[in-house]
Amino acid sequence: MMKLRHCTALLGLLVALYTPLSIAESQLYHNFTGYTFTGEMGPETNLQSFTHMVVEDGRVAAIGGDELRQQFPDARAHNLAGRTLLPGLIDSHGHVQILGENLIQVDLRGINNRTATVAKVANYADSNLELDWVVGRGWNQELWPVTDYPTRQDLDELINDRPVYLTRVDAHAAWVNTMALEMAGINADTPDPDGGQIIRDEEGNPTGILIDTAMALVGDTIPEVTEETRLGALKVGQEHLLELGLTQVLDAGVSRQGLDDFKAMNENDELKLRINAMVAATDPDLDAILEEGIYLSDNHRLRIGNVKMYGDGALGSRGARLIEPYSDDPDNYGLLVTPEERVRSLFEQAHQAGFQISYHAIGDYSNRLALDEFARLADEEENGSLAAYRHRIEHAQIVQLEDIPRFTELGIIPSMQPTHATSDMNMAENRIGEQRIAGAYAWRRFVDNGSIIAGGSDFPVELANPFYGIHAAVTRQDRHNQPVEGWHPEQALSLLETMRSFTIDGAWAGFADEYSGSLQVGKYADFIVVDRDPFRTSNKDLWKVQVLSTYVGGERVFHTTR
Repeated sequence: MMKLRHCTALLGLLVALYTPLSIAESQLYHNFTGYTFTGEMGPETNLQSFTHMVVEDGRVAAIGGDELRQQFPDARAHNLAGRTLLPGLIDSHGHVQILGENLIQVDLRGINNRTATVAKVANYADSNLELDWVVGRGWNQELWPVTDYPTRQDLDELINDRPVYLTRVDAHAAWVNTMALEMAGINADTPDPDGGQIIRDEEGNPTGILIDTAMALVGDTIPEVTEETRLGALKVGQEHLLELGLTQVLDAGVSRQGLDDFKAMNENDELKLRINAMVAATDPDLDAILEEGIYLSDNHRLRIGNVKMYGDGALGSRGARLIEPYSDDPDNYGLLVTPEERVRSLFEQAHQAGFQISYHAIGDYSNRLALDEFARLADEEENGSLAAYRHRIEHAQIVQLEDIPRFTELGIIPSMQPTHATSDMNMAENRIGEQRIAGAYAWRRFVDNGSIIAGGSDFPVELANPFYGIHAAVTRQDRHNQPVEGWHPEQALSLLETMRSFTIDGAWAGFADEYSGSLQVGKYADFIVVDRDPFRTSNKDLWKVQVLSTYVGGERVFHTTR
């Protein structure tokens, strides 16, 4: 675990008081343009517009027009000044505590050369002399003029008095200095762990880059965080997400300690987001958690009913497991983080316990492996489908074309993150070649084959702003509107399809559709007020939408006057 310390000023932000509106009385919101999906998830869903909404006891009592004034004459009125009102957005794959930690640590995202990256780490270290470890995240060598991995010597030149541990942007590689290697006892004789790799120089010495499970060789030596710091990171992450208009997150890989932290926050009325926690399959307490069964808090703020399993690594660090070798590294097939025989036993265990399965799969090999294991489970079902269980493949990033229809046939949900495509487009085709790219980041092919996509970001791998993901899905462009025609634009989604994936479809994919995901009567009043109407905004400007207020269960949990 990582040790995090931060200044008193930052801690003060964690305990900032909310100023919720009273939700005991009826609330009438008016003078806005509102949108919600109605009906069930998927393509049969209808988009409904409205100008008035009544909230009672934290739930939607009515949506409609000016007639609601007469129907609810005693309701407290709130004039939204002509703004746009949308259902609260759902991120179907993120990491809340890691996000909070990231916001506290040194952020290396988007820096376009090695020298500037090292300089930022050194400046952070100089400004935080009390830290025993220098920890950060976000470097990406694919953005640098020379895309070779950095080395421990790059860090040693400026920071040699403390160990340094820097996680790559995709969280599947770590860059460390010599002191960190020495503290972990890693040298030329240290074997690669199963599912991981120690990158070595020509003489066999560690270069300072650790891939996938090898990251833990150093990561496990970092002192454990205190409860105060751990909860503080959760609160920092939560505040950030609420400001971005997210009202619900599926937290992808939570330990027993993390589950207990979320429960404690909810009991203390500090959990303002709805959290659907995926239990980390690597947690030593997994058997006991499954035995306890699915958990849903009375206020529907916390659900535990999903197991996150780890298939392979990431494409950028060449850890994604491929059927054929990497096009730019012909001796490398990538890595399986979890051995195949263990995958089978985990699938059977979680399925028999009634838990939803979420399997991380980037490469075409790991996606096919998961589909094959799901097919074994489906053979035991009368209709040959697992649709009722809503099992998922997280990322579904590189998939053989013949495997895409299997998602629908087996009833498997692809949980996909649009900004991964626009972040990876500078290197993806180099990694896998022209032929395999046809099944990569292939949202249109999935939808046309009948899949219901759960949209997300994988924050903090990507930025958590959901409108960045909505923009990427619709345009297949980055926020500089490049490429001009979009990267493989034939795989773009419509705005309606994308908004569904971040609202009603996302709720359905997390078994939360009965109480969230749309502003239908009886569901919780989870909604946001934004500065412009996305359905009347140019696609290229969708990423510019700004959230003005966020409400969860009728309670205003974020507001700005901008």
